[in-house]
Amino acid sequence: MNRLKSIFISSYMMLIMGIAGYAGWMLYQGGAPMVWGGVMLTVAPILTVIMRAMMLKNLARTSEHFPLINVLGLAGAALPAFEWATTGNEALAALLATSGWVTFLLYSYWFSTYDNRQPSMKLVIGSKLPHFTARDVNDNMVSSAQLTDRPAILIFYRGNWCPFCSAQLKELIARYKEIDALGVRVAMIAPQPHENTIGVSKTYDAKFDFLTDEGNAAARTLGIEHKDGLPMGMQVLGYDSDTVMPTVIITGKDGKILWTHETDNYRVRPEPDTFLAVLRQHGIAAA
Repeated sequence: MNRLKSIFISSYMMLIMGIAGYAGWMLYQGGAPMVWGGVMLTVAPILTVIMRAMMLKNLARTSEHFPLINVLGLAGAALPAFEWATTGNEALAALLATSGWVTFLLYSYWFSTYDNRQPSMKLVIGSKLPHFTARDVNDNMVSSAQLTDRPAILIFYRGNWCPFCSAQLKELIARYKEIDALGVRVAMIAPQPHENTIGVSKTYDAKFDFLTDEGNAAARTLGIEHKDGLPMGMQVLGYDSDTVMPTVIITGKDGKILWTHETDNYRVRPEPDTFLAVLRQHGIAAA
């Protein structure tokens, strides 16, 4: 199933860009605005969201199922379908619009989820974080015990290729001073080529721990591995096919797990305010 999703997302992006391009061309050539505008409605809104996320990397989360885009897509699919049903014309437009809307539904309701992800049995509130190691930017192997020798926020993210992960990091960077004042460590851990981890660490001026989870070993230890989760084609950039399901772990002064967030939708992630609220709830803000 994961491999099918990997193929789907790469194919979906090419499909909606192709549909948007063709619909735009038909409108430019004088095609019926209601018909080809409808086709555009089924792909342009979600394409805009995805392209914004990829290019600006400032969108850390979205709604779970894009209700507004859903309505626009349904309306867009209905316009050429009505034209085809009543006049027999614009069959291609009806086909493209239906394809755009149906594949959007697959993206929103099927691809984006982790199939009712269940909390990892390795991440039990009140227990010690299981032992794992990861490589830091100085090529040292750092253990989970070292990472949790003081209150810590550990964020397992998919890699630099993921725009939502990059935006989540930017959010945390913006709150760095507030978090650092509490004596809290922030560790960003990803299963990606080590040079990518080094690169992102040099991009931001914050004393975060940037770590590479080599071979996805830490994710596997913690029960948060995502087999075949990488979009098809990204392997050429050096990423492994297996990645990690976005996960946040907050530990206390004693290294015990205080809170976790194991999203069932890679586009739905907690905000920094949530992390700070958890820390304050456990008295860390007063330390």
